[in-house]
Amino acid sequence: MNRREFGGTVMTAAALGSASHLSAAEQPRIQGSGSGFPMMHQGRLPEVGMLLYPGMTLLDLLGPQTVLSTSCNLHLVWKNTDLLETDTGIVLKPTKTLADCPSNLDVLFVGGGPGQIPVMTDPEVLTFMADRGSRAKYVTSVCSGSLILGAAGLLQGYKASCHWALHPAIAFFGAIPEQGRIVADRNRLTGGGVTAGIDFGLALLAKLLGEDIAKMMQLALEYDPAPPFDAGSPQKAGEKITRMVQDWLGPLSDNFATTCQTASSDMSKYTPVK
Repeated sequence: MNRREFGGTVMTAAALGSASHLSAAEQPRIQGSGSGFPMMHQGRLPEVGMLLYPGMTLLDLLGPQTVLSTSCNLHLVWKNTDLLETDTGIVLKPTKTLADCPSNLDVLFVGGGPGQIPVMTDPEVLTFMADRGSRAKYVTSVCSGSLILGAAGLLQGYKASCHWALHPAIAFFGAIPEQGRIVADRNRLTGGGVTAGIDFGLALLAKLLGEDIAKMMQLALEYDPAPPFDAGSPQKAGEKITRMVQDWLGPLSDNFATTCQTASSDMSKYTPVK
């Protein structure tokens, strides 16, 4: 067992152990999906389905999930409700299976991460994404999650963003690559890499419930970025740092490219009927 596996095991055991003495009636209060904060608005809560999978990038999910948590009804969805490990070793628990996720969603969302490579050719997941995406008010992603949308046939003819290192791969799926922290094209809303999830979440919240609610959440989160380095894009980081990151990600990027080619050839199987 490596260090990350040990850390994840300890965190999971501690979480489960701390609740083991509680009654059945008490446990949902501790282990449930609610944020614990009061809701920010009265009225209907938008239904948001957020796809989980093993090896996803935690921050792709956590940014928008946090932003939406006090205003929406969130469903964390996977094939089963077993614990799954994210890219950093932190463990998540889905709240719904693919079959149990509401059929009509206001928002369908997916983040990216190294674990998405098998997901992009998984018929069960892509069928789910295409089905829910065909009816969702907004079809959305952060980072390389847009490639999963693409594999499900949900981005053909739409402008879309992605993590800068994988940005050109969107074109495999008939999408129009457009660089941006947030790219909106009709009811498609796609975010750039990882930390763009907070910006994305606020923009989505404004579309769902208005700018005042989104601004309230931004202030509540004290989201006022002032990073210690101005190196958050290849243009700002410069050639040396960009090349170092590209070399580090090289094998993973190669796997993504191969998978995109395979997934794009099967895309027509899942393309929603318009």
